[in-house]
Amino acid sequence: MERADPRQQALTNLQQVLQGRALDQVLAVPNRLHARDQAFAAELSYGLCRWYRQLDMLIARYLRKPLRRKDQAVRRILLLGAYQLLHSRVPDHAVLATSVALTRRLARPWAAGLVNGVLRQLQREQKHGAGLTAAEPAIRYAQPDWILAQMQAAWPQDWAMMLAALQQRAPMTLRLNLRRQGLPDYLAALQTAGMSGTGIPAVPGAVVLQQPTAVEQVPGFEAGIVSVQDAGAQLAAQLLDVQPGQRILDACAAPGGKTGHILELADAVELVAVDQQADRMAQVTDNLRRLRLSAHCQVQDASQPPSDWLQQPFDRILLDVPCSATGVMRRHPDIRLLRRADDIPALAQRQAALLRAVWPCLKIGGKLLYATCSVLPSENQDQITAFVQQQPDAQPVPLQPTWGHVCSVGRQIYPGEQTMDGFYYALLTKGHL
Repeated sequence: MERADPRQQALTNLQQVLQGRALDQVLAVPNRLHARDQAFAAELSYGLCRWYRQLDMLIARYLRKPLRRKDQAVRRILLLGAYQLLHSRVPDHAVLATSVALTRRLARPWAAGLVNGVLRQLQREQKHGAGLTAAEPAIRYAQPDWILAQMQAAWPQDWAMMLAALQQRAPMTLRLNLRRQGLPDYLAALQTAGMSGTGIPAVPGAVVLQQPTAVEQVPGFEAGIVSVQDAGAQLAAQLLDVQPGQRILDACAAPGGKTGHILELADAVELVAVDQQADRMAQVTDNLRRLRLSAHCQVQDASQPPSDWLQQPFDRILLDVPCSATGVMRRHPDIRLLRRADDIPALAQRQAALLRAVWPCLKIGGKLLYATCSVLPSENQDQITAFVQQQPDAQPVPLQPTWGHVCSVGRQIYPGEQTMDGFYYALLTKGHL
């Protein structure tokens, strides 16, 4: 049997993402690659998604005329070759040789000369990055025009820094259950296992690994002592300020990272965790099982709350709403290929509907934490400002931590700050009408 080719697998993965599938789902499908080749194929797949816009625009400049629709396999091979030349440590001669071989095997023999010529021209003119540094922002930061425009409008002073950060690879960050092991002891355990990690002062329990590794190799993971979770996401449970004996709603709980963290920090609470999709709710259950924690888990659309939520209102509600995920493009670079500009108004409507639906389920004096992993104000501060204006008993609670940037309501974390992804948080308390 012919040995599976990681480059060919990466091309297949890219084709499926371009057809609308999430990269995480694509990579979860079994294939015939060996473990080392599996990692290389995943690296190429992530890189192709991260730099797609840049690579596509550069290749178009070197083609005398656009490729026909039936020759899109040639185009994908050119994208793969360009990624390796510009953003990988693969030797140039290997890039050229494998690209030509792939063209002959997967596309059309006549195209081998075209691929070789385009990649050699790219190698000569762009290899050392001078052309990319001076390029227009859409090429430099490899973003769709609509994201670029919205970022420039929202963050006129900081958009370039934020987009540059979104092109970086995110670190692997752990959340340590400090009730089960102290930070110094856990850092020592990492060293014993041949790993290295550092804490983040603003986020107790967060540990950033110097090098990513398989979760099975992480000390304490199988025992539920640590979880993999971005430091920015770990702020949610702290901000919710849960007290013993309280009733809590995690309204959009999947995959369960924040659910588990709330339970790690809380004593004797009743936590209801819901998500509208059964398969995603199963992820919450699996995560809690590994952590040896329990909650009332149910499949439920929080925008249509059951009557018992009104009859027994909650002391705390975490509303981690569906969003554009523009703040986590470091980890999910396919977002820039999958998301469309017209997705944002629809998401904003969904967010507003969730806010309106769960607010009556909050006790007077209770707190609701609104969270997104977006950097777009239309999903964040604009959303909360509009809600507060419409809801007289909703009062913003000022956040004064050592992270993020103050907004008209809430705080925004820029991607990459203190290793974090881009998150937005706003805390509201419910007063008397």
